[in-house]
Amino acid sequence: MDHIFVGKLVRLRAVEIADWEFYYQLNQMTTDLDRRDYEIVFPQSKEAIRAWAEEQSKAKGDRDEFRFQIEALSSGASVGSLNTHTADHRVGSFMYGLSIAPDHQRKGYGSEAIRLVMRYFFQEKRYQKVSAEVYSFNEPSIRLHDHLGFTLEGRLRRMVYTGGQFYDALIYGMLREEFEQRWPNAGIE
Repeated sequence: MDHIFVGKLVRLRAVEIADWEFYYQLNQMTTDLDRRDYEIVFPQSKEAIRAWAEEQSKAKGDRDEFRFQIEALSSGASVGSLNTHTADHRVGSFMYGLSIAPDHQRKGYGSEAIRLVMRYFFQEKRYQKVSAEVYSFNEPSIRLHDHLGFTLEGRLRRMVYTGGQFYDALIYGMLREEFEQRWPNAGIE
């Protein structure tokens, strides 16, 4: 098996200070991507984003919460990020959030990044379940989670407010056994 954090399309790595420019460019684009991530935020200065990237570059993955930089193998360019959160060691469950830059969407980067993280958490960290929260207006993310084989486990009504209206939060989940059955090659096709 190749490196646990390398697939056919992407490599997952830690955030480096130099990644601040990637995040600054994303911050300058106010698009639906902002809403899909959670909310449209105030513009940030280059210095503020550089300081944030420096802080992220020092993260050690305490409590199995970590921000992975997603890098395209073909070009070495940053294409997005995936952060794990809400990790519960006792139960063996975790959640993640995914963000892919608009010009890199629908190329398989997000799907492979999610599968690499699931493979790591299931096969190396002994987790048994992963969950993701998707907003009801985010059709691309709904299709992605359906494609990956996630189960829609619940709907929290009117949990998100953006663009002048309320939306539901959809909770998707996948168990380790379901992942292994759906993706027998350890998630990398």
